[in-house]
Amino acid sequence: MAVASFALADYVVFALMLVVSAAVGIYYAWVDRSRRNPGNFLTGGRKLTALPVSLSLTASFMSAITVLSFPAEVYHYGANIGFYGLSYLMAMLVTSEVFLPIFYKLEITSTFEYLELRFNRATRLLGTLLFIVQTILYSGIVIYVPALALNQVTGMNLWGVVISTGVVCTFYCTLGGLKAVVWTDVFQLGVMIAGFLSVIIASVILQGGVINIFSDSQHGGRINFWDFDTNPLRRHTFWTVAIGGTFLWTSVYGTNQSQVQRYISCKSITHARFSLFINLLGLWLILLCSVFAGMCLYSIYKSCDPWTSGLLSALDQLMPYLVMDILGDYPGLPGLFVAAAFSGSLSTVSSSINALAAVTVEDLIKPYASMSERQLAWISKGTSLLYGVLCIGMAGLASLLGPIFQAVISIFGVIGGPLLGLFTLGILCPFATSKGALSGVVLGLAVSLWVAIGAQIYPPPPEMSRPLSLTTEGCNFTMTDSFSWTSTDLPTLPSSTTTLIEKIHKQDFTSGFTTPISRPALADWYSVSYLYFSPIGTIITISVGLIVSVLTGGRKLNVESRLRLTKEDTSLYYLFKIIKDGVSTVAVSEYHI
Repeated sequence: MAVASFALADYVVFALMLVVSAAVGIYYAWVDRSRRNPGNFLTGGRKLTALPVSLSLTASFMSAITVLSFPAEVYHYGANIGFYGLSYLMAMLVTSEVFLPIFYKLEITSTFEYLELRFNRATRLLGTLLFIVQTILYSGIVIYVPALALNQVTGMNLWGVVISTGVVCTFYCTLGGLKAVVWTDVFQLGVMIAGFLSVIIASVILQGGVINIFSDSQHGGRINFWDFDTNPLRRHTFWTVAIGGTFLWTSVYGTNQSQVQRYISCKSITHARFSLFINLLGLWLILLCSVFAGMCLYSIYKSCDPWTSGLLSALDQLMPYLVMDILGDYPGLPGLFVAAAFSGSLSTVSSSINALAAVTVEDLIKPYASMSERQLAWISKGTSLLYGVLCIGMAGLASLLGPIFQAVISIFGVIGGPLLGLFTLGILCPFATSKGALSGVVLGLAVSLWVAIGAQIYPPPPEMSRPLSLTTEGCNFTMTDSFSWTSTDLPTLPSSTTTLIEKIHKQDFTSGFTTPISRPALADWYSVSYLYFSPIGTIITISVGLIVSVLTGGRKLNVESRLRLTKEDTSLYYLFKIIKDGVSTVAVSEYHI
């Protein structure tokens, strides 16, 4: 199936990326050898500056699956996922003004510490366990799925790549802690962008310029931004991406330990806020690269689609196929793209391992055991090693379970919404009680799971997903008879938790069932856009939590001001105050004149 095969130079480039990543871990293990305490290992001593943290934030959830799946999404469904840019902006504003001030002023290491301070220990433990389960599942998929796609196209050894990626990632996380994770993320983000640019530049030269690529995409219906249909069953419109994406990315940046742990490690709240907005520029850049790469894919293969012609078994193989097709004659450049893809994997998994170690030490060990700082530091390193091994093991499990694993990762994808609702209850609702919080998150999680499982059994009809046309009319070879419209490979995730389910929808939308599946009365409820799964979980958690809180005496509750958002916590308050003072000064000056 491969258009070309990996050369020695490609393996050297890929190996060099792994070696540099490991070297960063060794460097910080040596530099911090005299400061062995869990605070330094898990939060970098809270002395990091905005720039490296911002780049680490960007890299953490821009995984290899983003590199492979976003361009394929544009190729098959169009560029309206570009509206994620708006949802990124809204998520950064909400995180900066609502969640960051609370977590930063409490000086906590684990976000779930807040849940015990605000509610009770049971709520904290529930949040911690949900996070651990979803993160281990996510990390295993992030390691395995891109390795599978690249193996099938480039011929790279599947398990050699999986194990080397997992081992290197675990190595520098265990040795260097958060500082190593942050600085390797910076390096890996640079590699990701370089890999994208190599493909984009080669495609632009091949197609005769950017204008030709846009023209081909326009004629092929790929530039479909102007879709403002309010129907919640439509898979991607302006509203589903803007609203659903805002909830999705707010849950990631506002409450996910992997992200929160980075910006609270900054040396001041100003640096933390700056890190979020510099990170926003990085997110926009990666989004722009991936959307344009998808247009390049369509422009090059508009007349002979390699997927429907049987050259590929899954859409996620399109980007590596393109790389081997147009860059295969340039030794080292395919290796750069593969290094870019796996830089995404390393950055995501390293962030996950460090976050898992943090919540395990802070939420499951420290409250129940009296230990010295040195002992806790060694336990932090040990848990990092343990979780690294678990993530590699989960990658192996993913390969064995095959399609059954789709159900598991779909369940994982709907946890973020209820957790966002739980934290929102505590921060914004002063009369929310622990009974209300637990009732809300349990019911929110149950409904989210119900909808997600129903969506797999009764996927939305094609008119709701609207895949765009692909053709093989320009192919000059005989199409493979054995080609199947549905892939048996694992589904892939674009950058976040809820988008796991969406990948499954991609497969089902184009499958064409031989036996019609009877659709129950609730089929439309199950057919709601996958991007609304997170808002459903959040809204139900908050609504149920408020009702139960009122019924259980929440109006008499007196919550400490440090545990809830006050106007003085927000930067908008000081901005309005400056504007108001400026207006008053001008008015007084005019009066005297």
